[in-house]
Amino acid sequence: MPTSPTDSRSWSDAVLWSVAETSAYLRVPAKTLYEWRYKGDGPPSHRVGRYVRYVPSEVHTWVCDQ
Repeated sequence: MPTSPTDSRSWSDAVLWSVAETSAYLRVPAKTLYEWRYKGDGPPSHRVGRYVRYVPSEVHTWVCDQ
């Protein structure tokens, strides 16, 4: 997470998307994201505590690689 204004990462890079936000961006049902995660397909996902989160830049990269 950026710690100072001179940090090379921006605050937008530090924001994680929820399943709902990622499904809205990709325009697929949340259930599809959970299925992709189970099968090992789909954009990279990360477990944060009991929640599944997505890094926006990783989702964008995954979309471009499809």
